[in-house]
Amino acid sequence: MAHYFRVSKAPPKPQGFFRSWISSWDLTSWLILANVLFFIFLTIFRGFFKVDDLLALQPNNLFNNGYFWTLLTSMFMHANFAHLFVNMFSLFFIGRFLEIILGKKRFFWLYIFSGIFAGLFFAVLSYFFGSAGMGANIFGTPDIYAVGASGALFGILGVLAFLTPKNKVYLLAGPLIAIILQAIIGNFTSSAGLLDFIDFVVTIYIFISIFSMMSFRASKITIPIEMPFWVLPIVALVPLIIVGLFISLPIGNMAHLGGLIAGMFYGIYLRLKYKRKTQLICEYFSR
Repeated sequence: MAHYFRVSKAPPKPQGFFRSWISSWDLTSWLILANVLFFIFLTIFRGFFKVDDLLALQPNNLFNNGYFWTLLTSMFMHANFAHLFVNMFSLFFIGRFLEIILGKKRFFWLYIFSGIFAGLFFAVLSYFFGSAGMGANIFGTPDIYAVGASGALFGILGVLAFLTPKNKVYLLAGPLIAIILQAIIGNFTSSAGLLDFIDFVVTIYIFISIFSMMSFRASKITIPIEMPFWVLPIVALVPLIIVGLFISLPIGNMAHLGGLIAGMFYGIYLRLKYKRKTQLICEYFSR
């Protein structure tokens, strides 16, 4: 007689609190952690070797010396803590939002591709058209270094502009105005003490602006402007490009534009291939 029996599975091993907590992270949190760890690593080792030459994106190094890996490594580099904080704060909100819509795999490749395309877009324009004059103001000179996650962030904005175009968001105009005024003053003075003081004041203001987002009353100091998502990347980019025609800004406008273009094309692709799903998403976030 045949005997039938069940093989009971061993109960799963209990995970510790830390391991369980880590396993619950979304991809956006891992990207933020990677950026923070990379920033700490570079801060420690910047005094031992020339990390900017090796890892930051410079058009001359890219095309003359073949530093193609800098298209990727520069995405995880930041000029200072304030630069890192602002980018990671933005990634935490808009990154998690889009990751929920797209899923981890699609979001990961969008983030990486947008960042790489943004860097390449900047490098090509800078190398071929940014040597001097107006071209240097618009595209940046080929010997400057570009770092940061902003290109990938604008890629995220580009996709959201097509998937959730009517969803209302706030643009903090105050910090943008402060950065522009800082650049204007920097073009008219060479006083190191004054420039350091202005940089300190602007940095503190940006931090206050970000934290004040939690309070509607306090957020008025940031000059918040409500707008639909499709308008946000335009307002965040076009005024800076116009100002950049006349004065040099410490902002990678061309990298931002490149990331935005990459995101917009992916958003268009999604709208064409998944018409029903994207329409439902668009309608849901238009309420």
